[in-house]
Amino acid sequence: MTAIEVRGLRKSYGQVEAVRGIDLFVAAGEVFALLGPNGAGKTTTIEVLEGFRRRDAGDVSVLGFDPARQAGPMRERIGIVLQSTGISPYLTVRETVAMFAGYYPHPRDVDEVVRLVGLDEQQDRRIGKLSGGQRRRVDLAVALAGDPELLFLDEPTTGFDPSARRQAWELVRSLAGLGKTVVLTTHYMDEAQALADRVAVISGGRIVAHGTPATLGARDAATSSVHFSLPDGAELPDRFGGRRTSGRYELETSEPTRLLHELTTWALSADIELAALEVIRPSLEDVYLALTGEAEAA
Repeated sequence: MTAIEVRGLRKSYGQVEAVRGIDLFVAAGEVFALLGPNGAGKTTTIEVLEGFRRRDAGDVSVLGFDPARQAGPMRERIGIVLQSTGISPYLTVRETVAMFAGYYPHPRDVDEVVRLVGLDEQQDRRIGKLSGGQRRRVDLAVALAGDPELLFLDEPTTGFDPSARRQAWELVRSLAGLGKTVVLTTHYMDEAQALADRVAVISGGRIVAHGTPATLGARDAATSSVHFSLPDGAELPDRFGGRRTSGRYELETSEPTRLLHELTTWALSADIELAALEVIRPSLEDVYLALTGEAEAA
């Protein structure tokens, strides 16, 4: 059950090869995040999948359609949230959603869509009178109007305050719960980590890593650090190693469970409190920066 399959995708602009033979697949019903810095080939790849840009080489299948030859029937089954849209500022929220719903053969109920994106109270306001975050919700409503099987969300929460972002996340999760497939691009690593079943990182036109957010770039096997403080006068035995900065210790380990057991056993036997004890693993953002930095250096 594959929603998207890409093999050997290439795209050049003059002498610049923006996408250099990438392979990827997106399973039906999953949330897939494509991450990458500006200029990495991320937008070109998404535009090829959406049927807005022709590829130079490779095979692409989106819901069983080739976007280059069957864009019309494909778009009846997808929804798109672009980084910026040309929605008329003079229409109301409800008029806008109703207009776009009319373009699809089996649209979703307009009132339900407006309610889903949290614009019930603004449904009779003109688009030009909305805040930036509210306009972004309208973009999401437009993408949902046709009741799509597959959603492309390009930076969907840009301009949202923290509360609105969390509400948007819940909406994405509910769509996935209904069996919808979601392809997400975002610069917010916490967003990718919270929402995505799988992640791919593109840099320099190539996929440099892919996997679940928990395992991307071997995060599950990466070195963790244990941080804590000791009471005045207490000293950590030399066998633990590590370093001390401003009275706070930091120990690095690839076996945090074993280290914590040894550390707490020593502390209990010495009747010493390990204050503010915490274990820190590399975040998805740490791994992303390392991966894209290595690719750019290469």
